[in-house]
Parts: sequence; C-alpha cells; structure tokens
Amino acid sequence: MSIVKTGSAHYQPLGKEGKGHVSTGSGALSDQPYGFNTRFEDKSGTNPEELIAAAHSSCYAMALSFALSDAGYQNGDLKVDAEVTLEKDGDGFTVTKSALTLEAKVDGIDEDKFADIAKGAKENCPISKLLNAKITLDYTLQS
Repeated sequence: MSIVKTGSAHYQPLGKEGKGHVSTGSGALSDQPYGFNTRFEDKSGTNPEELIAAAHSSCYAMALSFALSDAGYQNGDLKVDAEVTLEKDGDGFTVTKSALTLEAKVDGIDEDKFADIAKGAKENCPISKLLNAKITLDYTLQS
C-alpha cells in the first residue's frame, strides 16, 4: 500500500529579495507566504523548519496514540511540541535536530511502560524515520 501526499512551493524572484508561497495538496495550507525574512528574521509567514516541526509533532502524537492504544490504553491526552534547529554549515545551512517535547496523561500506565512505548513511537514515527537529524524526546507524564 502506498499513500502519496503533496505539497508545492512557488518562489520569485531569486535570492533574499524573493518571496514564496507554499501550499499543501489538501488545501490545509494555501499560498502561505514564506521567504528569507520569515525564515531568518521572524517575519509573519511560515518556513520549511516550522513546517517540519508541525509534521514531526503531529506524526509523533499519532504514532504514540496508536502505540498506547495497541498496548491497551484507551484514555489519555497527548500534547507534542517540536523544535527544529537550523544551523550554519559552511556556505549553507543544515537541519541538525528535531527536539520533541511531550506532555502526556494516560490513565493506568506506569512510568517504565510509558517510557518504553514513548521511545518506540519516536523510533517508528514515519517522520522520525525520514529525518536525518538527531531526534530527541523529553516528556512529562501527568498523573
């Protein structure tokens, strides 16, 4: 089984003066602005790293939800944040890290079992597998 999802970007003119627009095939994002100023100067709009962070946090939350459900846990609440780090690398840049932070409440689970399931979900999340960067996970399990 293959599932293909799409995204697209348009950028002009070239370089720092250029402006781009990014869209998703589903229409959830449509012509969202991005460019040098949204990536490096915190101007309004999005950027590739922010989109990767959203993709990673949502993918991990779903992977963990399914793993917990498969382990017999049905009641819970998961909140996942991701911080994607972009660092200067010679003449260019490299994404060096995606740091996941999880706040979880799962009825009836103990710390060791939760840690094992959370780690497995991090390693098996499709976006975690995609990223060739250090992926970390910090979590808080609320009782």
